[in-house]
Amino acid sequence: MAVEVRIPTVFRKFTNNDATASVNEGTIGELIDQLGERYPGFKEQVLTETGELHRYVNVYVNDEDARYLDKLDTKVTEGDVVSLLPSVAGGR
Repeated sequence: MAVEVRIPTVFRKFTNNDATASVNEGTIGELIDQLGERYPGFKEQVLTETGELHRYVNVYVNDEDARYLDKLDTKVTEGDVVSLLPSVAGGR
């Protein structure tokens, strides 16, 4: 079953410039594993060496922040849309 993952521009150099990817249902952690298998080097951009999300990566499932759900254990099912977004900082 397909889950759509939206990949921001900053990560596309690790996904052969793919803006979206279809993955199987599971958890956010499993989804990242699938993307890591498909796109070598991608997983290391999203997860730390200890397997946590980098602090600058936000994950949304159908517009809900996964940090307030079950983080990497958040379940995604067919038809869900997952967005990986880098944190933005700056300004005055």
